[in-house]
Amino acid sequence: MRPSDIGNPPYVARVEKIESDNRNNVKVRVRWYYLPEESLGGRRQFHGAKELFLSDHYDVQSAQTVEGKCIVHSFKNYTKLENVGAEDYYWRFEYKAATGAFIPWCPWAFLF
Repeated sequence: MRPSDIGNPPYVARVEKIESDNRNNVKVRVRWYYLPEESLGGRRQFHGAKELFLSDHYDVQSAQTVEGKCIVHSFKNYTKLENVGAEDYYWRFEYKAATGAFIPWCPWAFLF
């Protein structure tokens, strides 16, 4: 998804639903992925460069904000890739955006 500030990297979201309203405006319902630095604990040394957190944050956006497609793999499937491309990312934890909690619970996330 295209950020409002062009200097920032694109946001990554999973498209849950595509729909149009009565004026034919196409909208996408998305579930956001967060970068480690966007989480309560911030980025740590053990976070991979391509790691994302699947959040419980849902939103509806204009389809026009979609920039392109990437593939977000489970960590298990990501480790089995023979070639990791620029469009390949992975997730291994879910992130509760409102509370900063992780599922499964990760004590390292709260070590400041």
